[in-house]
Amino acid sequence: MRIELRGVGKGRRTPVLAPTTFGFESGRATLARAETEQRPTVLGLLAAGRMRPDTGSVTIDGRVDAAAIRRAIALVDAPGVSDPAPNVTVAGVAAEELMFAGLPSNPVSVARTLDDLGLREAARVPIATADPIVRLRLLTELAILRDGVEGLVLVSPDRHGGDPIEWWSLARGLADRGLAVLVIAGDASAAAIGASAMIARMQGDDADEASEHAAIAGGGLA
Repeated sequence: MRIELRGVGKGRRTPVLAPTTFGFESGRATLARAETEQRPTVLGLLAAGRMRPDTGSVTIDGRVDAAAIRRAIALVDAPGVSDPAPNVTVAGVAAEELMFAGLPSNPVSVARTLDDLGLREAARVPIATADPIVRLRLLTELAILRDGVEGLVLVSPDRHGGDPIEWWSLARGLADRGLAVLVIAGDASAAAIGASAMIARMQGDDADEASEHAAIAGGGLA
């Protein structure tokens, strides 16, 4: 599966997102750069088929089909759209996500799920104060349990703090499992990830380089 954004923009009189072009596909993790509070979420909504662009087009495997994109792509942790309420515990978020996936969401099922993810110790921690990588692992792993999901759009993971290399490694691990993964983050995170990839190449880490695919989207996103 490949999702293509071609000349996609939002806002005619006051541009929220200037036209931009990039794609993401199954088996790869792609990093798109977007700054300011609003642009990452707008870009995520467009890439996940939840918002219609004012310019350009979003396609799935070469065809315009927003419904198919919505079925295939989970929008993860987008501020004000798909992020969990800050006071809900990790266990509470797990219960909600299991319910959305049509799976048992009783306490026993939640405990088993958290055990499988190695997150049982964080069960009673409010999601807003959970370690960033715990939060992101929980939300991404539960999102892919939904029927028909083949890809993820993860919005602004850098807003939670932590090391961007950690969540980028998480994204690449998901891609290695065959998912199409788009991560939308800011310039500082993109720079850190780019520097890490450069060091890996200088050290001759061919396996690391081969498994990595990053698209730094321009077109007025910064």
